[in-house]
Amino acid sequence: MRVKVKKINAFSAYFVILLTFISLVSCKSKSYYNYEVIGSKININEKNDTDAKIEKFIAPYRTHITKDLDSVLAYCPETLEKSNGKWETNIGSFLANITSNLANPIFEKRTDKSIDICLLNHGGIRSIIPKGNVTTRTAYNVMPFENSVIVVGLSGLKIKELADYFIKERKPHPLHGLKICVNKNLEITKLEINNEPIDNSRIYYVATSDYLANGGDNMTFFVESQEKYDLDYKIRNLLIDYFNKVDTLEMYSEKILIEDN
Repeated sequence: MRVKVKKINAFSAYFVILLTFISLVSCKSKSYYNYEVIGSKININEKNDTDAKIEKFIAPYRTHITKDLDSVLAYCPETLEKSNGKWETNIGSFLANITSNLANPIFEKRTDKSIDICLLNHGGIRSIIPKGNVTTRTAYNVMPFENSVIVVGLSGLKIKELADYFIKERKPHPLHGLKICVNKNLEITKLEINNEPIDNSRIYYVATSDYLANGGDNMTFFVESQEKYDLDYKIRNLLIDYFNKVDTLEMYSEKILIEDN
């Protein structure tokens, strides 16, 4: 009787080993290989049933978005554009001023400091603000990018680099808060912030975009700064907030560069 039990146990052990082996073999992942690739040209202009179904699905969303984008928010009394000035333009002065005005309360609340200057880039303005009704779509046309407001701390010496850059570029970059006096050879004779001469040892706070704060458009004077504050506020959203805040857009005229006689 004892021998019979041993034989049964031995048989069970062999059976378990066999099942385990079969399971391992059957669970082994198969390898697949590409033997042929076939391409065909699909004309995206062709209409088909799928297009109609997709169009029907997205139509309500398109209608809703269009309604939001085209809702009138404010009125612009004159066309603002970036090609109507040598050193400053009406749209540049407008953008630099409202960026400084709307970003400053946020910056003050977080740091107990104030924005002294605002500098944006001429190339970042992608459309005019036409005379007439202003909508959310207007903001998207002017500022289609996802750029956010960054405040950068710059020494007085770096502010002079900023002014040198402005003169050298000869582009009407949106600039607010800094007055640059030059002679007939475009050599800087005086720099003022809030009607006071630049103090080389003082730190001034410049509102700009994240693109420029990282050295975009060769604005390298921003890169080495150890003080950078991300306000997490997109310039486009700032523009929309301003449109919602006012009935009529305020026109700004700021003389940035003054030529001494």
